Amino acid sequence: MKTRRLADTFGIAVDGVQLARLDEPQFGELHDLWIKNGAMLVRGQAAMTDAEFEAFSKRFGELDPPPNQGVGRKNVPGFPDLYVVSNEVDKKGEPLGALGYGEAVWHTDMSYLPVPPIASMLLARRLPPSGGNTWVAGMCGAYENLPPALKERVKTLRIKHDGTRDSGGNLRKGVADDPNPVTAKGQPHPAVIRDPGTGRPALFLGRLPRAYIVGLPLAESEALLDELWRHAFGSSNVYEHRWTVGDLLIWSNYSTMHRRDAFDGTAIRRMHRSQIKGSAAPVAYFK
Repeated sequence: MKTRRLADTFGIAVDGVQLARLDEPQFGELHDLWIKNGAMLVRGQAAMTDAEFEAFSKRFGELDPPPNQGVGRKNVPGFPDLYVVSNEVDKKGEPLGALGYGEAVWHTDMSYLPVPPIASMLLARRLPPSGGNTWVAGMCGAYENLPPALKERVKTLRIKHDGTRDSGGNLRKGVADDPNPVTAKGQPHPAVIRDPGTGRPALFLGRLPRAYIVGLPLAESEALLDELWRHAFGSSNVYEHRWTVGDLLIWSNYSTMHRRDAFDGTAIRRMHRSQIKGSAAPVAYFK
């Protein structure tokens, strides 16, 4: 098992392993690496079946079902706890997966829930010739890199995470639209939480569109959120992943954020994904 850094402040790549064949000590070592680094890349898993992917995911904990996206819940056939992220459509034009081919903005998976999933995994099955890169940011480093005055200001704030639209900007199926961030459906969480893996403070931002800092006038909330976004994604704290088929990327939803580049909609990008249930709501770092 060989390792290398993904970014200066977080993330690890692991080479030389077949995830479906790990014994308990090997899995324990791998799990430790993920806990300490927030995101982990393992290449060379193209032969992993969906059954093996599901079994590997379950070693991290109980799985969440597919989230409600703009096209509803799209699971891998025969695997209700795995879901499809793809721009594929069937002969009738019905989407076979979620999020299409456009950009997916910086976000934290399902942070609009009281207890978001603790981790997500993405396994590359089919890729376009170019585009569709995934970017991951370490949010412990993002907090540490804030200017002192901004760091102090956000310590005890709470941010409401919008639950009306997915990261592609699509209204979730069956959810009423509300363009007002103050009244839109969502879940408040502390702006600075304790990373369950390392105990360090981490920014917990969710996603910018329709976010709202609880208790502030809307204009003040949006100005402060814009400022946080400008500071949170510096180059030393961000990893850009260019996919190859068989890559598996695992990230913490409590200490990282991620986004996706757009790609040519005439090409197919198909990813299979799992999510591990959280056991408790994000905990405020500062009381």
